[in-house]
Parts: sequence; C-alpha cells; structure tokens
Amino acid sequence: MEHKLRLLTPGPTPLPEAVRLALAQDMIHHRKAAFVELMHELQPRLMRLFGTAQPVLPLSCSGTGAMVAAAASLFAPGEKVVVVEGGKFGERWREIAESLGLVVTVLAVPWGTAVDPQELRALLDADPSIAGVLVQVSETSTGVLHPVRELAAITRQRPVLLVADGISAVGVSPCPMDAWGIDALLTGSQKGLMLPPGLALVALSERAWAKAESLGPRHFYFNLLAERAKSRQGQTLFTSPVNLLRGLAVSLALFEEAGMEQVFRKQWALTCMARQGALSLGLEPLAKTHFTWGLTAVRLPAGVDGGRVLKSAAKRGVVMAGGQGPLKGRIVRLGHMGHVDFGDLLAGLYALRQGLMEAGGFSAARSYLEDAIAAYEAALQAGLPEEAL
Repeated sequence: MEHKLRLLTPGPTPLPEAVRLALAQDMIHHRKAAFVELMHELQPRLMRLFGTAQPVLPLSCSGTGAMVAAAASLFAPGEKVVVVEGGKFGERWREIAESLGLVVTVLAVPWGTAVDPQELRALLDADPSIAGVLVQVSETSTGVLHPVRELAAITRQRPVLLVADGISAVGVSPCPMDAWGIDALLTGSQKGLMLPPGLALVALSERAWAKAESLGPRHFYFNLLAERAKSRQGQTLFTSPVNLLRGLAVSLALFEEAGMEQVFRKQWALTCMARQGALSLGLEPLAKTHFTWGLTAVRLPAGVDGGRVLKSAAKRGVVMAGGQGPLKGRIVRLGHMGHVDFGDLLAGLYALRQGLMEAGGFSAARSYLEDAIAAYEAALQAGLPEEAL
C-alpha cells in the first residue's frame, strides 16, 4: 500500500500548495519590468522578516553560498575570527573561514550543547584584535539553538562583527537582526521559508556595510556591494532563480496572513510536541536545553541501527534524517519546520516508534501520541517562552 509522503527532514521541507502553484507560473525575464516590480515588492517584506532596516539581498545559491558571501565581504585574509564549532555546520564556518585566509580561533563546544556566552567574552577580552564571530543560530546537525542574542550583546560593545547563520532559524524562531544586534544574518530557501533549494538571503548591519565598504569587493560572484547597488534598482547582479523569488512572495504572504507571532507559536508547539513524544518513547533528546524549534534530534538506544530506523520510517512514507559526523547512526533528526502541522508530526512519531521496534525490538509506551498532543496543546495555550520575546 502506498503511503502519503511526509518530508520531516531538516530541509528541504514540504511546500504549501500556493507556493507550488507560484513556482509553476510562466517564466518572466529577470531584466524586465515585471521582475523589477517583484523585487521592489519583496524588499520591504524581507526587511520585516529579518527585522532590519537594511536591505536583504537574494543570492542564487544555497545557504552555504551566503555564508561564503558574508565572510568574504566582511573579513580580509589575515584577520582573526572566532568560530563557534558545536556541530557539522560550525565545522563548515571554520572551513569557509580558513579557505578565505582568515586566522581562526575555534570555540569548541560538545555536540548537543550550546555555547556559553561568557567563554566568548573571555576570548574577546584576551585578544582585542579579533574582528568577527561566526556562529549558527540553529545548529542543524544537533538541534541546538545557540544564544545568539546574548552573543550579540557582547560583540556589539566591541569592534567585532557577529555573523549568524540563520539557515534553519529565519521563519522558524525569533532572531530579529537589528533588535538583537546581529551584524550579518543569512538563510536559505529550503527550510522555514517553505521553498525548494537554490535561493539564499543575506543582510548586513550598518556597521557591517561600513566594514565591507572599507575592504571593497573581494569576490566576483558574491559581491555584496554590487548586489546592494542592484537591489536599489530592483535587480540582482547575476541571473536570479526567478520562480523561487515568485514563490518567496507567496511564502511571505502566508507569513503575513498568519502573523509572525502565530508562526513562531506553531513552531514552538510542534517542538514541545516532538520532544515530549520522543521522551514518552523512552528516547533522550540530544539537546537538553537551548534546543532549536525546527527539528528535534534524539539519541537512539545502544545497539539500534539508525539507518534501519530511517529505512523503516521511509517505508511508511515518513522521511527523516540521521546524524552527521560522530553522530552518524546514533541519532535521528525529526524535522518539523515550515509547512508541517501536528498531523504530520504525529505520523512522524508513529513511524519513529515502528522503526525503533523493527531495528532493535524496542517496546515503547503506548501513550506517546497522547502525551505529544497534550504537550502541543499546552504550548499553544501558554504561548511563546519568555526567552523568545
């Protein structure tokens, strides 16, 4: 029997029907009036999404491209940066910085743990020549939500730029760029924005733009200074993924119709639901505190093969993700960001239980679905946690 496909991965994520229809529209030319109109319509809405008074620039690439663009635009070879490395994508920040000739100090934290802001403060106090800090808002490989607001409170008191990878955070959990003091915020299309992969977005603070201007263009393709100039004209520097931008207009309209607070409330409730469901299955969430809202990473019992769990779930139409690096085969990552609702997540928890049983004879409490629903309803009623406001 064929099952309905449910994509519960950290990305790509499911697409709303209205977005799919927008993607299917006839092509328009990226140098003509219709595209200029689209770009001028998108810009103020993207600024509201990012919580910034600065332009938000679309780039034709994955989120990794936006990471490269931000680092290349803001730091010159030989400058010192701190990289918060607590997962696969923290490693990616380090690799990008090293490829650009930056001098990297790694602030390592155990996978599954958030960085301690006081450790960053101590590093910056010890070396005033450090020019930047590179960090994930949400470390997708572990399900950790780093305390970026607290990190920004430290960096904005110094001539240190905070560059935040919000690929699995923008549109999922609050990260208002200007209010928090983030100097560069970036994201990709295939996570909370409910689009296919292939589009990235990046915004710089006023002082980050001043630094970029002092360095001048340092990359032919990822030239944010030239992209900003084109953006003022309703254009992009190079060929754009036109239909992804048209889909983005629909995604933003869906956000605006619901209101961002409601979007965040839903994401928070789904997170509480996933964590309680996993706990009731006897599973331990990898992140005990400071957990991301878009996915839940859970440890598998000893002797249970994560690959078998995922294959079993996929037979039931539920596609989840496994661990990366040292966590490969040891965790399951259950995604619940973007166009996912409580019904999808219930199916995911059921498929997870069945996979566990097939992979290791795991016997779970039968109340796990009821417990998950109760946690979802309680979170909706209670509203957003205080630290998110």
